[in-house]
Amino acid sequence: MAQRYIWWKPPEQSLKNLKLLMAQMMNLGTMEDLRWLMSVTTEDDLRLVLENAVVGLFNERSWHFWHYRLGITPVPETPKRILPDA
Repeated sequence: MAQRYIWWKPPEQSLKNLKLLMAQMMNLGTMEDLRWLMSVTTEDDLRLVLENAVVGLFNERSWHFWHYRLGITPVPETPKRILPDA
């Protein structure tokens, strides 16, 4: 899974950041991979991934899906980059 979802790093490095791997799977995963993810994690683990998501990690569709799937409503806005006033 690490190779598939964090393709720009060696799997050994990817496995050091499980929250990033989980987030990538939650955002890009196939249904089969998501079933596997949900079988080896808890809903609390998945909630933590959402609560600590960085800007640009989730697309709108996945963001809404996981919030509804985990019963987190109302769905907050996706994390936004805040730029200082110029």
